[in-house]
Amino acid sequence: MSEAYVVELATQLMWTAAMLAAPILLTTLLVGLAVSLFQGLTSLQDQTLSFVPKIIAVGIALVISANWMVQNLVNFTRNSFELLPGMLG
Repeated sequence: MSEAYVVELATQLMWTAAMLAAPILLTTLLVGLAVSLFQGLTSLQDQTLSFVPKIIAVGIALVISANWMVQNLVNFTRNSFELLPGMLG
């Protein structure tokens, strides 16, 4: 097993994980920032006010980006299986 194949697979794994997490993390970041700004301006300090909009936004982001995420996972799996014979030989 060559180190180049392992490094290539690990690099693809990290990029795929970062790409799949990015829409959810960015959505949570933006909604959290907006809610925090709203809470700061109105002096509301209710914990559910910051939690519920994030959950709703993440659900919407998952519905919108689910097809793209599945396609990326399928491409990563296909590429991993294409690298497999080179690792074994």
